[in-house]
Amino acid sequence: MPEITRRTLVGYGLTIGGAGIAFSSLAARAANRRRDDDDDDDDDRRGSDYGPLSPKLDMATGLPLLALPDGFEYLSYGWTGQIMTDGRPTPTDHDGMAVCGRQRNVISLVRNHELSAGESSQCLVPGGMYNMNEFGGTTNLYFDVRRGRFLESYTSLGGTIRNCAGGPSPWNSWISCEETFHAWNNRADGFNHGYIFDVPAFGISDGRPIRAAGRFAHEAVAFDPRTGILYQTEDTGQSGFYKYVEPGAGRSRGDDDDDDDDDRGRRTGPLRDGGELYAMVVNGEPRKDMTNANGAFEAGTYFTVSWQRVADPEAIRGRAFDSAPDAAVFSRGEGCWEDHGLIYFVSTDGGKAELGQVWVYDPASEVLSLLYESRDSNDLDGPDNIAVSPRGGIVLCEDGDSNPKRMIGLAPDGTTFPFAENRIVLNDGDIDILDAAFPGVKANFWDNPVGDYRSREWAGATFYKDWLFANVQSPGVTFAIRGPWRRGAL
Repeated sequence: MPEITRRTLVGYGLTIGGAGIAFSSLAARAANRRRDDDDDDDDDRRGSDYGPLSPKLDMATGLPLLALPDGFEYLSYGWTGQIMTDGRPTPTDHDGMAVCGRQRNVISLVRNHELSAGESSQCLVPGGMYNMNEFGGTTNLYFDVRRGRFLESYTSLGGTIRNCAGGPSPWNSWISCEETFHAWNNRADGFNHGYIFDVPAFGISDGRPIRAAGRFAHEAVAFDPRTGILYQTEDTGQSGFYKYVEPGAGRSRGDDDDDDDDDRGRRTGPLRDGGELYAMVVNGEPRKDMTNANGAFEAGTYFTVSWQRVADPEAIRGRAFDSAPDAAVFSRGEGCWEDHGLIYFVSTDGGKAELGQVWVYDPASEVLSLLYESRDSNDLDGPDNIAVSPRGGIVLCEDGDSNPKRMIGLAPDGTTFPFAENRIVLNDGDIDILDAAFPGVKANFWDNPVGDYRSREWAGATFYKDWLFANVQSPGVTFAIRGPWRRGAL
């Protein structure tokens, strides 16, 4: 029988390194941030959620695109086909996104476009091309937070495949992830895909993959600000949770080499190739199944972990996951986010009900905790991208079977609530309205834009102070949302 390395927490109490600490720290930060807020309606907080949702009109088009709680408003931008500042149509399939840099009152969001192999949205992305035969990549959007308006957008990375999610770096850039995998050198054009790329917040990527960080179906990443180590999720049925230690980055405890205490601190980027890739291992339980299909553990269970070097990071002889034989097994790792030194990540169909799990990893103590597991699709159905708000709550983008698709809030007390619903239904007259507000939509849309899009996934949630930005992947649109955040958990 393997060594017992997990303990179940009761009531999310003060236990070292467990989910109790994670939820307690979220609650404490939320309380502190509310106390620090100098607005006048401090006593108007009603609980975790924000009340019932109802359709609200887009401030940019006047169309009822989203359902939100009362008091919230939003504007749309970056529709598929919209002509960008660089003269190119906006690509389709909007996915992961984050606020990656700021210059005075202007912030830069870098947004992925999840175009599959060979798929084109009538838009070659020539800036920072990796493979001229492919059309996935990123676009950058500038937003004036003082005036509350989008200013411009442009292409910043091209020639990639299925840029699904990623994450912001400590040096004002976005790490864009290719969620694709194929056998080594099996493409006629000689290119291999399944890498990550560093995209500057203000500028254009050089189009060079970080090969040592692994070649697999990448989903999302998050940096540990203490060490500069990059953590990565993998979106496939039997997947690992990885860390990439670039040359010069500090190493956290538990590495399987001789310089565990060599913590030289984080560097300032861009991300360097030539480092080492590791996969997470549950101590004493090689190839530990974390999907929890049999319901063996509850939210609050935690595990001590360590790291095993991935011998074949570029998957030249198979899968990178296979060359770390003791790695823990997750099912479809998706969103990943760092907050106050903790790394949160999602298994989109993990858990007994296969409705999703939220994990939190503490690099300082090498402890992994199950923060939340959905047992009811009304609570949460297929979490994908994830973000922690400045006030301490978590927002989860749904990509399950339930419709309309929602953004779900996860409160510090462990409860969930719907925050937003996708209500996009476009008729012929609506397309004329869109094209008048955002020229190019009608002429350059990847397909007939008329249709019911309420089943299409949310993606790319990211906060900046009092703004929440998020995408709906199809028809491809970005939203900026604001409102009375302190009335709820977000």
